[in-house]
Amino acid sequence: MKTFDISLTACSYSHVLEIISNKWTALVIYSLEDGTIRYGEIKRRIEGISQKMLTQTLRQLERDGLVSRKVTPSVPPIVEYTLTPLGETLIPYLRMLKVWASEHYPTVMKTREEYDQAITDQIPVEERV
Repeated sequence: MKTFDISLTACSYSHVLEIISNKWTALVIYSLEDGTIRYGEIKRRIEGISQKMLTQTLRQLERDGLVSRKVTPSVPPIVEYTLTPLGETLIPYLRMLKVWASEHYPTVMKTREEYDQAITDQIPVEERV
């Protein structure tokens, strides 16, 4: 029987990606970096996020123990979110990823364009769509 050294069930990398790989997760965590804020403020801070996706992302982060939710009874209710101490531990790593992306994303994009062009150049003109 073959023994794998990378496993979806046992690999720490896959566990991290399970938690933060959602398109919106890092952005929601960044929005909470400076402290407690209300639901509507999170939505205003994140361009393009729908109410449905924000709600799903916050629920998952709460389920994972990264975000806490506080509801203050009023009309309408005041709902505030805060990073938990566990959630705060992600901030330095997300900052490092942000720095990496700032420094290297232009190169990634250029390489993608070159790759796509090379592939396109291999396709005969009459077969291109």
